[in-house]
Amino acid sequence: MSDTAKKGILVVSFGTSHEDTRVVTIDAIEKEIGAAFTDCKVYRAWTSKMILARISKRDHIHYDNVTEAMERMRTDGITEVIVQPTHVMNGVENDLMKKDVLACADHFQSVKFGAPLLTTEEDNEYVVKAVADEFPVIKDKETALVLMGHGTEHYANAVYAALDYRFKDMGYENVIVGTVEGYPEIDQVLKQLGKCGVKKVVIAPFMIVAGDHAKNDMAGEEEDSWKNIISKAGYEVQTVLKGLGEYESIRKLFVEHAREAV
Repeated sequence: MSDTAKKGILVVSFGTSHEDTRVVTIDAIEKEIGAAFTDCKVYRAWTSKMILARISKRDHIHYDNVTEAMERMRTDGITEVIVQPTHVMNGVENDLMKKDVLACADHFQSVKFGAPLLTTEEDNEYVVKAVADEFPVIKDKETALVLMGHGTEHYANAVYAALDYRFKDMGYENVIVGTVEGYPEIDQVLKQLGKCGVKKVVIAPFMIVAGDHAKNDMAGEEEDSWKNIISKAGYEVQTVLKGLGEYESIRKLFVEHAREAV
């Protein structure tokens, strides 16, 4: 970046309507990126139209979508842009975000993209270690850790199965990755639990925020929540409502990805 440029960094998230998790995940990531890029003004954009509409209606608060954030940066005189997504993978949300950014790119001297969380094999290895550090309980071979990812119809969904394999390859046989809306599903999770020979199961979200999916699909009281399905299968279940954005190590990786973009 040139010294005369006015620099901005746009942090793009899916978004959440849950303020409690937003503060300790999305807000925390933006704050750490801002601390690492003191010569940049930090901007926010969310990609979920449904969440943006819900917050606007419920709280009368407007958060920019990607196009609005790019226009705001242009109006502010920003000339050089870094875009850092907080997405887990290079999936649908990331593809659409890039398309929206590039549609506005002509207004800026340069636009550079940081990578989502799981982009390289090094990222996968780093994240396995980060999760293992966060959950020392997995050293107990009678306890399994089940990670609930979102899942997607996009081919990038393969990253979940690859990550599950990576956990086992790195010696964490009792860590199982599943998804709500993709593959592996809860049925595959139950099969793997049967092979583990464990008695206790800790379930945690493998999502940046611990929002609707974590509170309802994972830890909810409905019959089809993962907590209840796994409990009915005979396991002692504990749920941990902690989004990936709460892990210091995960926030550091997003900062590193933004640095690599520069």
